[in-house]
Amino acid sequence: MVIGNNMNDIVTDVKSLELETIRNLKNSKSNNTVRAYDSDFKHFRLFCIKNGLNALPTEPKILSLYLTHMSKISKFSTLKRRIASIKVVHKIKGHYLDTKHPIIIENLLGIKRINGSRQIAKKPLLINSLKLILKAIDKHENKEFKKIRDKSLLLLGFSGGFRRSELVSIEYEDLEFVNEGLKIFIKRSKTDQIGEGSIKGIPYFKNSEYCPVIKLKEWIEYFKINKGKIFNISDKSVSLIIKKYASLSGLDPNMYGGHSLRSGFATSAAEAGAEERNIMAMTGHKTTQMVRRYIQEANLFKNNALNNIKF
Repeated sequence: MVIGNNMNDIVTDVKSLELETIRNLKNSKSNNTVRAYDSDFKHFRLFCIKNGLNALPTEPKILSLYLTHMSKISKFSTLKRRIASIKVVHKIKGHYLDTKHPIIIENLLGIKRINGSRQIAKKPLLINSLKLILKAIDKHENKEFKKIRDKSLLLLGFSGGFRRSELVSIEYEDLEFVNEGLKIFIKRSKTDQIGEGSIKGIPYFKNSEYCPVIKLKEWIEYFKINKGKIFNISDKSVSLIIKKYASLSGLDPNMYGGHSLRSGFATSAAEAGAEERNIMAMTGHKTTQMVRRYIQEANLFKNNALNNIKF
C-alpha cells in the first residue's frame, strides 16, 4: 500500500511539473509575443482543418504547403514569423518539429527568389514631421488632458527610441528626475525577456516647447500621477494616436505607425552625426544590422556620390 501511494504521488507530481513547465515556457516570452504565437498558430490550424491535415503535431511537408499558400498573400517576414510561432507551440505542447527540414528551407528560398524579401516598413517620424504633429495636437485637440498626455507620449517615445510596448509599460516608480534630466528604468523589453533591465537617460532640451522631460512633468502634475503606469493606454493606442495627428497635420497616416517614433529617433540621431554605439545604447538594439539600416537611410543624400558632381 505504501508503494502504491508513493507511485500515485509521483504521478501527481509529474503532472504538476508538466503544468509548471508549460507555464515557464510561456512566461519565457512577453505577453505580446505569446499572443502573437497563439494568433499565428490559429491561422495555421484553420488551414489544416480546411484541408484535412494535422496541425499538432504536424510535419515539415504540411508546414511547407502552408508556406506556399501564405506566400501568395503575405510578406516574407510574416512567413518566417509563422514558422517560429508554429515551432514554439509544438515545443510548448511537447512535440518536435524540424523547421530546418530541406522541404521547408528549399521552399523558402524559392519563395524568396520569386517574391523577394524586402519589407515595406512604416516611415520614420523625423523631427520636422514630429513638429507638425505636435502643432496639430495644439490646434485640433479640445480635451486638455489628451493634449498634455499625447504631446508627452510622442516626445518621450521619440527621444527615448522606445518600442511602443516599452513606452506604455513605463510606471511612475521607474522614473527618476535628476539635474541633467530624466532616468527611466526599463524593466523588460523585446531583447531583454528575462528582465535584467536597463536605464535610459533623457536630457533636458534647450527648447522647452519640445522637451520630453518638461512635458512629462506637466503630464504627471496635471493628472496627479504618483504610482502605476504613467500613460495607461495600450501599445496599439500609440499607433492610433500617431495616425490621428498625422492625418490632421496633412501627413499620410498610412505611412506611419507605432514604430515610427523609434525609427525616427534612430534616423534623426544618425543624420545629426551620432555614433552607432550611442544610438544602440538608447534604442537597446543588440545587433548593428537594423541600426546600420537607419544610418544608411540618414546618409542616403548626405553622403551621396552625386554631391561631388557639378553640372
